[in-house]
Amino acid sequence: MLSIALAGKPNAGKSTFYTAATRSEVDVANYPFTTIDANRGVTHVRTECPCLTRDERCGHEHCHDGKRYVPVELLDVAGLVPGAHEGRGLGNQFLDELSNADVIVNVVDASGATNAEGEPVEVGEHDPVDDIDFVEEEMDLWLAGIVEDNWESVERASRSPGFDIEEAVTDMMTGFGASEYQVAAVLRDIDYPEDPIQWSDDDREALARGVRERTKPIVVVANKVDVAPEENVQRLLDLDKPVIPATAQGELALRRGDDAGILDYDPGDEDFEITGDVGDEQRETLDDLRATMQEYGGTGIQGALDYAVYDLLDMVTAFPVQDQSKWTDAKGNVLPDAFLLESGATPVDLAYAVHSDIGDGYLHAVNAKSKREVGEDYELDEGDVVKIVSTAK
Repeated sequence: MLSIALAGKPNAGKSTFYTAATRSEVDVANYPFTTIDANRGVTHVRTECPCLTRDERCGHEHCHDGKRYVPVELLDVAGLVPGAHEGRGLGNQFLDELSNADVIVNVVDASGATNAEGEPVEVGEHDPVDDIDFVEEEMDLWLAGIVEDNWESVERASRSPGFDIEEAVTDMMTGFGASEYQVAAVLRDIDYPEDPIQWSDDDREALARGVRERTKPIVVVANKVDVAPEENVQRLLDLDKPVIPATAQGELALRRGDDAGILDYDPGDEDFEITGDVGDEQRETLDDLRATMQEYGGTGIQGALDYAVYDLLDMVTAFPVQDQSKWTDAKGNVLPDAFLLESGATPVDLAYAVHSDIGDGYLHAVNAKSKREVGEDYELDEGDVVKIVSTAK
């Protein structure tokens, strides 16, 4: 399953984000390092369900009137502080956990009410812009340290006939989730000595930064916009980086209200409906939240997850079926499964995503929307419904 990791300094709202997105209770408190052991849960990204093109909705448990929610893993780990790459705080533990994530959501306290160490201060006292680059820097320096620690093995290998530096560096970086293609692309983008013995610390740091950028893209969540000074939020949004304004606390309130039956709300919606009895104070709080959502296009939590997967990772959602006319599986379930695949993926890739035996026995595929057979080099579009014909059962 695709994995999203929440990064950021302590007390920025990562655990509230996690609780809201997964509906799993974790420790949430106003002090650093509330999270020590990583929390792993399942959240969802949202896309349009293909059933919107048919007369009836599919009825899937993760389809809400045509809003399809596709499961992904969400990881919440200990907060990051300056010097984490040297082991400060729970830095090494935090950074080690990130190595298995596909994309990073950097949660920043836009209100400026927590300092660099994650300790509470007055609203506006800390500059939240300072909390953005340091996360990238800590990740880059941590990975550069791993490269340095393992560089001696590359130097030793270079003395052997037929030494290939790309192959040696790729072998070293696979533990961080880097593919051969990604390492080759990074090496093309940087200048470096052919002899690894001649590499400097700057060369290794450039390699680490390039690999991190390609394997761990980052979207920034400007959290607590509902209580943040307007100038803070605007400065964050003006940065040349993807920044999503958000209120994790607001999202958590909406999801709990929906679970309790007093609100009607689908994650990612820009508004909600009050369906139960609420007091005057609750109604006032909800009215304030609605105003924030109208200003920013929702709470931002679902938007950040969707941006991480569909924009940064450039994924598409494909729906395999057995009956190309009814869009069902063997049990008659309509659009039973949704798979996230990299842009450019083919029906063969989808077949292997369903099961390795299906992929090994792949014969051909049918686009169930157009009802036409497609070639194995056909690139899947977002929302494609595909019948895979395979020798495997």
